[in-house]
Amino acid sequence: MNRRLVNQFSFAMAMAFALISQEACVSSKTPVVSCCEDEQPELLSGPMIGHVSMRSAQVWAQVDRETDLCVTYWKEGEIESIGCSDLQLADVNTAYSVKFELSGLAPGSRYNAVLVANGESVGDTISIATQVLWDYRMDPPEFKAVVGSCTFINDSIFDRPGRGYGGEYEVFESIVKTEPDMMLWLGDNVYLREVDFQSYSGYLYRYSHTRAVPEMQDLLKKCPNYAIWDDHDFGPNDADASWVHRDWAQDAFKTFWANPSYGAPSGANNIATAFRFNDVEFFLLDNRSQRIHHNNRTQDIHVLGDEQLDWLIAALNKSKAPFKMVAVGGQFLNTAALHENMANFPERQDVIDRIEEEHIHGVVFLTGDRHCTDMSRIELEGGVVIHDLTVSPLTSSAYDNSDEPNELRVEGTTTGIRNFAELNFSGPRKNRSLEIVVKDAKGVEVWTEVLRANDL
Repeated sequence: MNRRLVNQFSFAMAMAFALISQEACVSSKTPVVSCCEDEQPELLSGPMIGHVSMRSAQVWAQVDRETDLCVTYWKEGEIESIGCSDLQLADVNTAYSVKFELSGLAPGSRYNAVLVANGESVGDTISIATQVLWDYRMDPPEFKAVVGSCTFINDSIFDRPGRGYGGEYEVFESIVKTEPDMMLWLGDNVYLREVDFQSYSGYLYRYSHTRAVPEMQDLLKKCPNYAIWDDHDFGPNDADASWVHRDWAQDAFKTFWANPSYGAPSGANNIATAFRFNDVEFFLLDNRSQRIHHNNRTQDIHVLGDEQLDWLIAALNKSKAPFKMVAVGGQFLNTAALHENMANFPERQDVIDRIEEEHIHGVVFLTGDRHCTDMSRIELEGGVVIHDLTVSPLTSSAYDNSDEPNELRVEGTTTGIRNFAELNFSGPRKNRSLEIVVKDAKGVEVWTEVLRANDL
């Protein structure tokens, strides 16, 4: 029997068991009575695949009304492996979105999953691949991560008058065609408008409006999606720790993304986290919750704050990954002290000095914000090399920043059009390489650079 028939048969069997599975979920909890319980919900966006480990996967979805939902899942081709997540209530407090954790999965395996309401499927069946247990057994797998930032989706009712600031939404479809293994959203993933950040319901509206874009749906379902934020998904333009509604920003972020955790070091009041994907470690930083604006004259200015910075350096020092990918909203290495670049903050040099003092190799910053892609490079006296790859924008308007006096720019990397970047990790365990391929919104290659771990 070919794979297509196996999948069809598996789906049919899964649906036969879906009602039983859902009833089992309900029996373990107190049922919630919904005012719309007799109406089948419609899917607004997703299902989105969130963090995926060797033994678990997170799934997010959003529907159009209050209802009880679960996810039925099974190992591809193995009907007897069917399982069901806990039952979750989609209600107005989360804009009718829900997150599920699928547990007890096997490493290096592929699972099918479907959202279920009232014993019926809602939306497409998605395919989830768990991470491979390669350690001490084989060379790490090759994989492709895609990165990008600045997703402005036009909303004529609430946008400023004039031509729409967003466009070329087909960039999300171009990303799907590259067959990514994971997607990392580098901030400004939504653009809160003036009408939004005056209420928490405004935050939920803006996330919902952006997330529902048709061209984005296949990407949400294609691979694990991870995210950091920047000012536009935190609050007003250039928002920092003075913003009174940080709680709204954090709650909305946690509601619509499915990162592995929130708060680093553990329990910190930020959205930072970290995870390993095959042999590469990703450190997702929060550049807003502790930020003191660089024009402030009576406070110590900083972006990350001591607690988060100390955690980052300790975690980098402990890491044995050939590439240590540090994601943060604003440009890190760019020497031009413009806009919100880290060059405005003493913290930038502190981070560089501590990386050098700790002899931490293989650090690559992944940044966004600038509506122009660029790469910078610095080689320190002890031989440590740090890169900063800025990838921006996905759908926001683009600018050419090639005239900025960035003394560390890698020649030929400035890209003033809508774009995204592929990060292709490959090679044997002791000789890994990272191929960076920047492509325009249509998926056409613009430039390529290769970094080798042994050279960093």
